[in-house]
Amino acid sequence: MGQVIRVGIADFNIAKSPDILTTLGLGSCVGVALYDKVAKIGGLAHIMLPDSKQARGGQNPAKFADTAIPLLIEKMERAGASRIRIVAKIAGGAQMFSFSDKNLQLSIGKRNVEAVKLVLAEEKIPLVAEDTGGNFGRSVELHTDTGKFVIRTVGHGIKEL
Repeated sequence: MGQVIRVGIADFNIAKSPDILTTLGLGSCVGVALYDKVAKIGGLAHIMLPDSKQARGGQNPAKFADTAIPLLIEKMERAGASRIRIVAKIAGGAQMFSFSDKNLQLSIGKRNVEAVKLVLAEEKIPLVAEDTGGNFGRSVELHTDTGKFVIRTVGHGIKEL
């Protein structure tokens, strides 16, 4: 086994086999795992918000679906991955709090998932698996030797995609 590389909130990173990428505490945030099985290069982003266009200037591009995913793909390609081989798996996007007002603005988890899917489609990256929604947090690991995406949840066990 290689080293474990932690990806923080509003952050992304890449790794090569046999390293493992991990991010903790996905609530309404979405973990986006990208993987090229031939080059055995993986990328992981911890997306906090759907759209950078509604943010004030000077924001961290890793925070938003529309900016983090293209940057992650670019970083993977520079490391030797091929865009045509990259596939995506996602987890997170939970509704962590209940509100009496069902205002869509408050359902940030759902909006994050929708934004991630839209950007992946625009980038022509196939989404091959997901574990999203619900009302519980997740922590994830992307194993770059196999492409296995492990999702750990409190009270809901461990799932492999």
